Amino acid sequence: MVGYVEHKDDLLKRLRRAEGQVRGIQRMVEDDTYCIDILTQVSAATKALETVALALLDDHLSHCVAQATAEGGPVAEEKLREASAAIARLVR
Repeated sequence: MVGYVEHKDDLLKRLRRAEGQVRGIQRMVEDDTYCIDILTQVSAATKALETVALALLDDHLSHCVAQATAEGGPVAEEKLREASAAIARLVR
């Protein structure tokens, strides 16, 4: 079972909202909207996706990593490496 299963509906709602924001940005570009207005919307869409990413990371740490750590061994080490790499990708 994946760690985000309890929050799946919320994640899907947030992703649909971000999708709508991106489609809105596309329309803004098609309509030759002022650059700063587009950048403002890009920032909002980016923030929406970051919120999804952080929620997924939190679920991964509290479910997948915690479970693997309790079991110990190479699986735990691998889960910790994966989490560390995911965090590094998010903060770049």
